[in-house]
Amino acid sequence: MFELNTILRPHILSLTPYSSARDEYTGKEGIFLDANENAFGSTLDGSIVENVTSEEQYNRYPDPHQLAIKAKLAPIKGVRPTQIFIGNGSDEPIDLLVRATCTPGRDSILILPPTYGMYEVSAAINDIQLIKIPLTPDFQVDVPAVLSAIEPHTKLLFVCSPNNPTGNLIDPDDIKTLLNRFNGLVVVDEAYIDFADTQSFTSLLDQYPNLVVLQTFSKAWGLAALRSGMCFASEQLIEVLNKIKPPYNVSGPTQQLLLKALGNVPSKDTMVARILAQREELIANLLNLPLVRHVYPSDANFILVKFDDPKAVFDFLIDQQIIVRDRHRVKLCEGCLRITVGTESENEQLLTMLKAFANRLTTTV
Repeated sequence: MFELNTILRPHILSLTPYSSARDEYTGKEGIFLDANENAFGSTLDGSIVENVTSEEQYNRYPDPHQLAIKAKLAPIKGVRPTQIFIGNGSDEPIDLLVRATCTPGRDSILILPPTYGMYEVSAAINDIQLIKIPLTPDFQVDVPAVLSAIEPHTKLLFVCSPNNPTGNLIDPDDIKTLLNRFNGLVVVDEAYIDFADTQSFTSLLDQYPNLVVLQTFSKAWGLAALRSGMCFASEQLIEVLNKIKPPYNVSGPTQQLLLKALGNVPSKDTMVARILAQREELIANLLNLPLVRHVYPSDANFILVKFDDPKAVFDFLIDQQIIVRDRHRVKLCEGCLRITVGTESENEQLLTMLKAFANRLTTTV
């Protein structure tokens, strides 16, 4: 039976969190003389206005717990507001999870390369041992190898699904097996879940107390510049993350824009549909190019493509100011470039340049 307290660092359990001014008074009206703010306004207002209390002004600290966002997001995601943590990108909850559970120099986390690089970076920053169990050749979890590699001090297991950079969903039954067999936190990173025809693991939060689900506003919502991520977990774990996060980790302007975006879900759905249509068209066109050896199936907003000479293709595209991601040195992604699905016009320019590169090779030969 999983018990969160058994994997948390002992001092976290007794830690007294910083109490901000907005924790002590959560009302919206009043004369605010508690947080040492500038009562006359901000340099962005264009004029001096005494006792500014409007949320549209930047001289006041924002809600430290983003309650309005969580209230609006919860029914969209089918969870309770108390199961939501909003972070400065998904990278913040990744780092907080490591710091809450792993003692430097002693504990470990387990990752499944090729995968998102920040898991390894966070482990290195926090001096945490890293256990790497590669995915199988078809980019799935080698469950027996993972289970045998888990050590007594392994606290976290990261599963990226749809996976970055391979683009595929991880078999949900394998993830459930890990949840049932691993007495630590299984972190399912669903940054690209909106582009996949599957149910989010958020629907299983009440079934698995050791489940953590990460999502982001950067991809389907089109809000990468806001640097805002979502973490869904048990109420007990969310309380821990709130305890150890910086007091005002999500800015006021970001919160305002997130609330606006959450009121426009149909726009997000329309963009996702357009991306999916362009993804299928791009895959079909790439398969017709002679320099393309293989196009991997994708459940994300990008495609992993194997080329005969990926470095030459990458350099040629750079010269044409078309920027893709070079992954040909990554294990299991040898020979591959990762290509984000662009607009129709951008995809057409990409294909035109790839055809030009192929023609140049033919002429040279």
